[in-house]
Amino acid sequence: MITISNLKKQFGETIACDIPSFTIHDGEILGLVGNNGAGKTTLFRLLLDLLKADDGSVVIDDVNPADSEAWKEHVGAYIDEGFLIDFLTPEEYFSFLGKVSGMKQDEVDARLQQFERFANGEVFGQKKLIRNLSAGNKMKVGIISSLLRQPKTVVLDEPFNFLDPTSQLVLKHLLRDYSAETGATIIISSHNLQHTVDISTRIALLEHGKIIRDLANSEGSATAELQEYFGAE
Repeated sequence: MITISNLKKQFGETIACDIPSFTIHDGEILGLVGNNGAGKTTLFRLLLDLLKADDGSVVIDDVNPADSEAWKEHVGAYIDEGFLIDFLTPEEYFSFLGKVSGMKQDEVDARLQQFERFANGEVFGQKKLIRNLSAGNKMKVGIISSLLRQPKTVVLDEPFNFLDPTSQLVLKHLLRDYSAETGATIIISSHNLQHTVDISTRIALLEHGKIIRDLANSEGSATAELQEYFGAE
């Protein structure tokens, strides 16, 4: 479970995050939606201790990331290319992640087989450095790396970006199946409203750093309210 309490972050006069109280429950797929500047990426960086809050706290499974490293064992995340080691091939990168996580190479190889369909022959066995991959294939490497250790919590910022339509559909199935099979909590942001509605069990709508609506999303039940907010109707 993730608990946010009085979390605040401001850049000059701009309020990037102002969340008095918010709880993300185990097993939820939470979609964060909002226009540019709503505060989605700032919230992710605060959750992952990549940004220091001005006030308040985040607690992940009883651990405050600002106070301890213990939470990292159970969290997988991909925010941007800065998470990658781009002078390695994908295979070298995955092996490195496995090694630092205490996994044996045969275990890494077995887990990578689960992502063959998503990789679609474009990531594994290409003998390319990550820096030389397309933007879409870098995204695939990042997403696979976030899931490789089978974390309890997964955080993905705009994971559908740069992916072709087939890969987007495969990713939706991959994330839904992963949550269902492991009970993992998944938090995603996306500008693609339809993908967010399709995958999420709950949706938080952000505006100027604040969560202005917290919507249940059983079988796309949040669609009408989101379309109204974003002016689609």
